[in-house]
Amino acid sequence: MNEGLMKRIDMTSGNITKLTLAFALPLCIGNILQHLYTIVDTIIVGNFCGTTSVAAVATSSQPIEILLFLFMGIGRGISILTAQSFGEKNYEKIKQLASCAVTYIYFLGIPLTIIGIFLGPVILRLMQVPSDTIFYATKYLNIIFLSTIAQIGYNFNSGILNGMGDSLSSLIFLIISCIINIVLDLVFVLCFHMDVTGVAIATSIATFFSWIISIIYIKRKYPEIEFTFFPRKFEKKVMSEVFTIGFPLGINNSMYSFGHTIMQGLINTQGSVFIAGCSIGSKLTSLSNLALNSLSASAMTFAGQNYGAKKYARLKKGCSYLPFLAGTITIFSSILLFIFRNPVLSIFTKDTEVLKMASRHVFIVMSFTWCYAIFNSILNIASGLGDVRFTTIVNLLMLLAVRIPVAFLLKALNLGKYLMAAISISFIFGMIVSLFYYRSKKWKKISILAKNCPN
Repeated sequence: MNEGLMKRIDMTSGNITKLTLAFALPLCIGNILQHLYTIVDTIIVGNFCGTTSVAAVATSSQPIEILLFLFMGIGRGISILTAQSFGEKNYEKIKQLASCAVTYIYFLGIPLTIIGIFLGPVILRLMQVPSDTIFYATKYLNIIFLSTIAQIGYNFNSGILNGMGDSLSSLIFLIISCIINIVLDLVFVLCFHMDVTGVAIATSIATFFSWIISIIYIKRKYPEIEFTFFPRKFEKKVMSEVFTIGFPLGINNSMYSFGHTIMQGLINTQGSVFIAGCSIGSKLTSLSNLALNSLSASAMTFAGQNYGAKKYARLKKGCSYLPFLAGTITIFSSILLFIFRNPVLSIFTKDTEVLKMASRHVFIVMSFTWCYAIFNSILNIASGLGDVRFTTIVNLLMLLAVRIPVAFLLKALNLGKYLMAAISISFIFGMIVSLFYYRSKKWKKISILAKNCPN
């Protein structure tokens, strides 16, 4: 077996906190860089293109998420199964999962590109995108969908690497990709005055680079996986396993994005200034999510590896406190970002009305982001254990029973300028419901096994 495999972070032994943070740190930096994609786009568009262009980039992200996130769940399924196989030291299974991933990239990517280009504009109209925004939003959307294969490919490849405990490699790919994106943004917008079109082209090119680089890396670093650029052979049983775990997660992600689309539709009814304000505000609130998303992904890998290794006592110990570690870290990061919100927000635009709306968004959402940190970590742990049904149910309840109804209620009460409060209320609900996982049959079984198998 390649020596590189054995140098990955093995979470089945050693200090849980140190291993979790060591795995999460590259992911966190990578998430910051990935977030930097949209931040740089917004800064450049906001300062050199105008409010309408900012609104166009913001509102076009929802159709992309609805269609793309449905299949990103497959990537999470690959990551979960890779983590479990790594815990079992079943490297032949990892090889089969890698082959399956390559097949899925083309099987899903090509049709999704075609569907996205035709269906995206329809979704924009259903979202009630303002007439002064929809033209630019459609142009941005069509170009981004041309990079669908690259987006799916990079995420699948990262899923394989993360499952094996290699979170550092994805960071390196993103650094290269982010630099390319920033340089091309400046060239296309400032030099060639291509506005939203230039931003979309820059992002697409950068995405293809990150995908291609990840392929080259896996082929050279892990030759035993026999990774290929094009589909070759695959095991139907493995394809079925990936689909069984990944598709519910994809439905979950897609429905969550569908909820975002409905929310964006309600936001769109408040005008371009409010759209731009929420877009800029969400850029800052998303920064506080970066650490918690990284810790959540780390918790999923921890759960998957230890479940595969049958180290139930260690599994129970780590999964009992990792969500609250994520919550604590998020509280401190949120406070820090909130203190410096005004100077940071002013980087995106100088429009005082937009800044006012952005500051309101930050205050209302960031106050309860720690709740999101806790429930997101618990749901990722459940996913790492293969219990994707619980994850799907909680997210759908949070979305369909809380966030969307509350948003419509706020609008009905003429409180449309406070629609972001629905997000915070759904965070609180999600945290409370997710805690019931520790009373589920799966967790009770793990607790019994932990007592009988103290390792």
